[in-house]
Amino acid sequence: MRSPRLTGLLEATTSKDRLWAELTAAGTPLIEPWDDGHSLVTFLWRGEAERVRAWWSIDVPLTRIPGTDIWHGSEVFPATLRTIYSLVQGDTKDLPRSPDDTGPAQLDRDNPLTVHFEADPADPSDYGCWASELRLPAAPRSPWTKPRPEVPDGRLTSAQLRPDVPVTTYFPYGVEPDGLPVLVMFDGYNAQTLLRVPTILDNLIAEGRLQPMAALFVRGRDENRLRDLTPGPAVDDLIDELMPWAESTFGLGSPYGENLVAGQSRGGLVATHLGLRRPDLFRAVIAQSASFWWPAPAEGEPGKLIRDAERLAHPDVRYYLDVGRMESAPGPSQAPSQLDTVRRMRDTLRERHCQVTYAEYDGGHDYVNWRYLLPEALIALSE
Repeated sequence: MRSPRLTGLLEATTSKDRLWAELTAAGTPLIEPWDDGHSLVTFLWRGEAERVRAWWSIDVPLTRIPGTDIWHGSEVFPATLRTIYSLVQGDTKDLPRSPDDTGPAQLDRDNPLTVHFEADPADPSDYGCWASELRLPAAPRSPWTKPRPEVPDGRLTSAQLRPDVPVTTYFPYGVEPDGLPVLVMFDGYNAQTLLRVPTILDNLIAEGRLQPMAALFVRGRDENRLRDLTPGPAVDDLIDELMPWAESTFGLGSPYGENLVAGQSRGGLVATHLGLRRPDLFRAVIAQSASFWWPAPAEGEPGKLIRDAERLAHPDVRYYLDVGRMESAPGPSQAPSQLDTVRRMRDTLRERHCQVTYAEYDGGHDYVNWRYLLPEALIALSE
């Protein structure tokens, strides 16, 4: 499959420098109409390599144009697709560490849409990386994720729950904290920076779409993430410590259990675990692309939390679940896919008479989708 624009330029242009200039004049990748509901996307790269592909949730091999150092690869995608990628050489499975990285993983340099995964400054085991964003013409947008000049910022404070667990607390502007319900978020630094949760809360509260609430962004060490975000005693103990601490330190926490817990991927797994185990604390759960395949086959029978939900799900706890249609590959060690297991959890919770808001999106396992869907999750659970 070849881009019509690329084909036309190859017929009309003999200079490879001019060809490259024409191809990249309007930015990359090339996006051309295909049929109703789809676009043809052509990724481009220039340089010397043995093998190049556009990779992350997508995997599109590039082919070298004979006699040049220009590579191209095309694939048809839904016009609503939004995802991230990098241009990688060989078998690389990393994102670039900097926007000007010239190593085996690179940004698409003529694509102005980039995503920065900032390193948590409190975590010496964390590191930053970058990705290019693929945003097709019909990809949904969110009006809630950017600061508004007329909306005052909430207040952020940082403290240590434990030596290895910093917590950043969000307080809505102009609201006394006493008795405010709390949104607990795992992977807290990414929630602050990539998901832009403080800005989302500022905007939703100012518009009256959300009642005032505080937020606790629970942070940990990247090297301990899998251990910390596994359902079981460790996360139970953390919550048993966190919620009384928030109440005694700031006066936060609904006395009626009207708190929320949220996370993405493994964070969504433990958020759901807490919704099942602690309905006295949390009456709403946001689980985005949650790792419901857990545990991997080498560690036990996959889908344990789904089986727990069959016994424990309380009808007073509301859930928001989402997952990308591109999350269809097997999980670790050939565990069931994220897509299949999120659908199974949705069905199980509904069978237990829980209110479940469910969304599937055209995209993969990445923060650009979770960011635009999170405001919709908060709105849905507040209604």
